[in-house]
Amino acid sequence: MQLPKMDGLEVLDRIKKNPATADIPVIAVTAHAMKGSEEHFIEMGCVDYISKPIDIHRFRSLIDKYLGEE
Repeated sequence: MQLPKMDGLEVLDRIKKNPATADIPVIAVTAHAMKGSEEHFIEMGCVDYISKPIDIHRFRSLIDKYLGEE
């Protein structure tokens, strides 16, 4: 995951270390899908992973799953 000023894993680390946001489920969305990427993002604290191009139906299903609306 890449962002302009920091990478996505740094953002994830900040989210998970902040008590106000630590319980928010994070789904990794990346264009850099490589073997082992999913496991790495899960180990880092993401609840799930999806690669680009995004299958909108799968993405919506993941969102519903973690919002308890499945």
